Amino acid sequence: MQVLDVIRSRRSIRAYADMPVEQAKTDRILEAARLAPSAANRQAWRFIVVTDRQRRRALAAAAMGQDFVAEAPLVIVACAAPGEHHLLYEKLSYAIDVTVALTHMTLQAVAEGLGTCWVTGFYEDQVRRVLSIPNQVRVVQMLTVGYPAGPPRPLCRKPLDELVHWETWSDRVQPVR
Repeated sequence: MQVLDVIRSRRSIRAYADMPVEQAKTDRILEAARLAPSAANRQAWRFIVVTDRQRRRALAAAAMGQDFVAEAPLVIVACAAPGEHHLLYEKLSYAIDVTVALTHMTLQAVAEGLGTCWVTGFYEDQVRRVLSIPNQVRVVQMLTVGYPAGPPRPLCRKPLDELVHWETWSDRVQPVR
C-alpha cells in the first residue's frame, strides 16, 4: 500500500473479531513506533503490550467502561519514561513524542490489515495499578489493536479548502492551489 492509501483506510475500530494478532504483525507495529521521530531523539516512550484477557478487562474498567478495550485482542499502553519529561518550547515533549509513535503504530496496523482505536479517556492511576507502572511514569494513551469485526464506517473529512490558510491566517480560508 502507498502511504496515502493506508491513511485513507484508517478508521477508529471499536468492534473486534475474536482472533489474536499474530506476533510478527505485533512486532512490525512496535518496530514502526521505535522508528518514530522524537524531540532531541530522546525516545522517551515505553510500551506495555497487553494480551491477557483479565488485564484487558481491567483496562476497560479503567477506561471508564469502554468495553471495546477488553474486546480487542491486543492493547498497547503507551507511557513516558521517568526523567525524560522534557519541556520543549513550553510543551511537554513526551506527550507529542508518544503521539507520533502511536501514529506510526496505527498506520502500520492498517498496512497489516488490522484496526485500531486510540483510547485517551481513562483513569491513569487505575491503569498504573493494573499494569504495575511506577508513579513517576506517565500513562499517555492506550491503543486497541485487532481484526475489525465488520466493515468500517466511511471516512468523513472536511475538504482542504476549508482547512488550509496560505501565508497568513485570514477569516476566509483561501482556495487550495
